[in-house]
Amino acid sequence: MTSSNPSADGGQTASGQGQQSVQLKVSEDQQAGVFANAASVTVSGDSVVCDFGYIIPNVKPVTIKVVSRVNLTHKTTESFLKVLQNAVLDWRNKQKEFEKSEKQ
Repeated sequence: MTSSNPSADGGQTASGQGQQSVQLKVSEDQQAGVFANAASVTVSGDSVVCDFGYIIPNVKPVTIKVVSRVNLTHKTTESFLKVLQNAVLDWRNKQKEFEKSEKQ
């Protein structure tokens, strides 16, 4: 797996300049990933904690099982937000192009 245009600190630069190629290595036991349909974010003075969870169906009260917790610095969080936003926008644009080509 190779990331898309990351900067040296692991995030994508807003201007697209000063980028360096970084290869992500994912161990075999992590390649399948985990499913999450819920997220919670806690921000403190020195870090951001992202909990990803799975809503257990048909259980009262509603119960969320945390499947992954990611601790980030504020700088890494800002870089992550930019990369995530760009990835989602790219995906939306590709979907729109695909829908246009399907109609023709």
